Amino acid sequence: MDYPELAARTRSFSNGAPRAVSVTGDGARVVFLRSAGPEDPADALWLLDVDSGTERLVAEPARLLGPDADLGQISPGERAMRERRRLDAAGIGSYALDNAGRVAAFALAGRLFRADLVHGDVVEVATAGPVLDPRPDPTGQRLAYVTDAADGVRRGELRVVETDGTDVLLAGEDAGVTWGLAEHIGAEEFHRFRGYWWSPDGRSMLAARVDESRLPRWYLHDPAHPQTPPTPVAYPVSGGRNAEVSLHLLDLDGGWVDVHWDRETYPYLTSVVWADGGPLLTVLRRTQQHGLVLAVDPRTGETQVHAELADPRWVEPIPGTPAHLPDGRVLVGGELAHDGYDARCLFADGTLLTPPSLYVRRVVGRLPGEHAPPDLLVEASDSEPSQRHLYRVRTVIGGGVDARRITTDPGWHSAVVGGNVLVVGATGLDHPGTRWTVWQGDREVAVLRSSAATPPYAPRPVLERVTDRRLPTAVLYPGSHVAGRRLPVLLDVYGGPGHQEVVAARAAWLERQWWADAGFAVVTVDNRGTPGVAPSFEKAVHRRLADVVLTDQVDALTALAGKHPDLDLDRVAVRGWSFGGWLAALAVLRHPELFRCGIVGAPVTDWALYNTAYTERYLGPPEDGPDVYAHHSLVELAADPVGDPAEARPLLLIHGLADDNVVAAHTLRLSAALLATGRPHAVLPLPGATHQAAGGLTQRLLHQELTFLHTHL
Repeated sequence: MDYPELAARTRSFSNGAPRAVSVTGDGARVVFLRSAGPEDPADALWLLDVDSGTERLVAEPARLLGPDADLGQISPGERAMRERRRLDAAGIGSYALDNAGRVAAFALAGRLFRADLVHGDVVEVATAGPVLDPRPDPTGQRLAYVTDAADGVRRGELRVVETDGTDVLLAGEDAGVTWGLAEHIGAEEFHRFRGYWWSPDGRSMLAARVDESRLPRWYLHDPAHPQTPPTPVAYPVSGGRNAEVSLHLLDLDGGWVDVHWDRETYPYLTSVVWADGGPLLTVLRRTQQHGLVLAVDPRTGETQVHAELADPRWVEPIPGTPAHLPDGRVLVGGELAHDGYDARCLFADGTLLTPPSLYVRRVVGRLPGEHAPPDLLVEASDSEPSQRHLYRVRTVIGGGVDARRITTDPGWHSAVVGGNVLVVGATGLDHPGTRWTVWQGDREVAVLRSSAATPPYAPRPVLERVTDRRLPTAVLYPGSHVAGRRLPVLLDVYGGPGHQEVVAARAAWLERQWWADAGFAVVTVDNRGTPGVAPSFEKAVHRRLADVVLTDQVDALTALAGKHPDLDLDRVAVRGWSFGGWLAALAVLRHPELFRCGIVGAPVTDWALYNTAYTERYLGPPEDGPDVYAHHSLVELAADPVGDPAEARPLLLIHGLADDNVVAAHTLRLSAALLATGRPHAVLPLPGATHQAAGGLTQRLLHQELTFLHTHL
C-alpha cells in the first residue's frame, strides 16, 4: 500500500492514538478518547486509573448504538462544530466532566449519554431533540445540552435534564436566535467553541444569546446531489454585520440577569471562564486593537474592568487567560514591547510573572507548589520557535520572575494537569506520534497506549533559520538523494497568522517526505506573521500581508538555495491550502519568473468575501482601505492582462463544494478571471467536501497533484 492510501485509511496515522486527554480534578483518573486501531475512525471513551496504572474502556460507540449503526453519521450542527475544531474523527467527538471527574457526558449520533467513571455504568438520557455540547454541572447531578434542529425541534434551545430525568427548557427563541452555542466568528476565529458555562455550585449558568437574524444568508449547494435543497448559512462577511452576542445569568429556578458591558463598542466575546471566583470575560473592539478583561458580579450582572489590552495592530490574548489566582489576583496574558523587550508574557494584576525571553503560548493550569501558592504550568518557547516546552511559573507575591523548564527532550510538548497528576504529550523528530506520559509527582505512572499505525519512514528535515529576519525554514531531500544531483523544488506553504509549519514534530513532515521521495527538494518557510518568534515578527504583516509574506517566502527560498546547491531554482513549484492556497496563487501570479506552476487548495481569492474578524484584523475594515483589499485580491491580480504568454504559469485549483468557511465562490471567481485573461488552469471540485476535505480526501488527491507537477515542471 502506498503512502497516500495508507495515510487516508489511518487518518494520517492518528486513528488508534489517544486524544482529548484530561485529568480529573482530584488526579485520580486520566480520561481520553481513542479508537480501536489504525483503520478504526470511531473514537471511544477511555480512562486510566492513576493508582493502579491500568486502562479501562468506558464507552464504545458500536455497543451503545448497535452493530449496524453508521458511526460516522452526525447531525448538521455537530458536523459544523467539528468543522470549527478541525476534527474529522467519527464516534465520540468530545466529552465533558464534572468537577470531581466522576461523571462524563457526551453526544453520539445526536443522543445524550451519561457515563459513571467510578462504577463504569453508561446510560442514555432521554432528551427533547438532537444533542449538541452536553455538559454535567460541576456537582455531577444535572446535565445541560443544546438542541440541534430536527422535525418539531428548534436549533439552539438550552436545556437542563434534572436528577429525576425531567428535561427543562432554560432558554430558547425563534427567528435566527440561538442559546448556548458559539457563533461562527467566536469558534472559527477566537477558538471559543462553547456558549454556556455552569456556575461552580451547579445552580445557575452563564449563557450566550446569539442573534444572527440580521446576517446575510449564503446558500451552500452540492451540485452532485441536485435533489437536495441548498443549506442556508448566516455568514458574517467582511465589512458587514456580525452576529449580536450577549451574555445572561440564568438560574435553574427561572431567574434571569443580563450581563452588562458596552457591547456596541466591544462586540467580540473572545473568552469566558467561570471557575474560582466569579466569571471573567475578555471582550474586544471590532478593530481588535483594544480589549477589556471584565469580572462579572453573578448577582447583578454588572462588570468591572480588571485589565485593558491594547495594540496598534491587533490584540492577541494568550489561551488559558484570564484566570483567577488563589490569592485573588487575575492572571492576564499580554505583550512586553518597551525598553527593548519583545515578548509574550503573563501578568498578575500588572505584575510580570514570566521572563521576557519566554514566548508564552498557553496556560495549562496549576501545579501544586513546592511552597504555597500553586505554580502555573505553561507551554512556551525560548529562542527556538520550532520547539515548545513546559515551564513551571511561580506566582507567589514578591517572588520575582521565575520560570523553570520541566521538559528536557527536544520537540513539541503539550500537557494537561489535575490535582498532583501531570500528563505530558511529547512529539519529536525522533519518534512517530504523540507519547502521553502520566506523572504523579515525580513518579511515572504509565504511558497511554497507542494503537496507531507506524508511518513507513522517518523524515529528517533540515531545520535552519535564514536571512537577516532569521526566518524558520526546513528542507527535505529524497531518501535516496545523492549530493550533486540537482532537484526541482516544491515550496509547500501555509504562511498564515496563528499557525506554524516548521516544528520539531515528525507528523508535520510525513506527507512532505512523500513529495521529496517523488523527486523533489521540499522547502517550507515560516514567514513573518506566524507565531513563535516574537510579537513584532507576528505583527509585521498588519495591512500588508501580501507583500511581507511573499517577500519572506522568496527571500528564504533564495537564501536556502545558496546553502543547498542541489536546489534547482529554475524548476520551482508551490502548493498550499486555505491561506496557503491564496499564497501559492499569489506567488505564481506575482512571480512567474520563479514559480513555474502552483497547486491552489481552498484559497481566499477575494478578501471582501471572507469573514469579518479574520480579515479586518489583518487588513482593516474594507471601507477604510479599499485599495488594501484590491492589492490582496487574487481575482483582481488574475484579471491583469498577460504580458508575455510564456509567463502565464498553470494553476491547479481545488475546492470543496460544501466549504462553509472559505466558500467555493472564491475558486469559481478566480477561475473566471483566469479564463478571461487566457491564463492556463484547471479546476478540481470536491463534491460534499468541507474546508478540511476530511475522510482521506486530501491524501487521495496527492497522486492527482503529483501528475500536475510532473506535467508542468
